[in-house]
Amino acid sequence: MRKITVIVNDTMQKNYQYILSEHEGKNFDPDFKPELTPQEMLEFGVFGGKYMTDCQNEFPKSWYKKAKLCHEFHNPQLNYFGVNASQSLSSWFKNGWIYPEDPRGWFQWYCRYYRGRRCPDDRRQIQRWKAYRRHIAQVLKNCKPGDFSCRPKQKQSLLHWAYDSRKF
Repeated sequence: MRKITVIVNDTMQKNYQYILSEHEGKNFDPDFKPELTPQEMLEFGVFGGKYMTDCQNEFPKSWYKKAKLCHEFHNPQLNYFGVNASQSLSSWFKNGWIYPEDPRGWFQWYCRYYRGRRCPDDRRQIQRWKAYRRHIAQVLKNCKPGDFSCRPKQKQSLLHWAYDSRKF
C-alpha cells in the first residue's frame, strides 16, 4: 500500500499530520474486533451528534451522509437510545484517557485506526476497548433480549465503543 499523509486542521488540531499505512478497515490487531464501523456509529447516533462535527475534511464524506449530527450542541435525543451516555472532555483529560495526538479520545483514535493509521497508542486503546466489554455481560444478565428500555445508558455507551448493543 502506498502511504498517504493526512493533514488535520480543525478546532482542536492545527497542521497535525499522520500517515495511513494500512488499507481502510483492514489489518486490525487480532485482539481488536469492533462490531461497528465509524460510519455506522455516526449513522446510529453516538455522542449526541456533536462529536467531530468539525472533522468532516479529515474523514470520508460517505461517513457523514446519514450521520446524526448537531453542530450547535450535544443532543442526547440523536443518540440511538435517546439518552446521554457521555462524560465531558474535561473528565477524560482528568482521568488520563486522552492521548495527545487524539485530543477527542477513543472514537477519534478508532476513526484514524480504521482509516489505516497505526500509532504508539494502539495497544492501550485496544486494551481499553476490550475492558469495556464487561458492560455487555451486565446488559445480558439484567435485560431481556430486545428490551430497549432496559439499561439504555449502558447500551448507548456500548455503541460509543463500537459494540452493537442494538442486538442485545
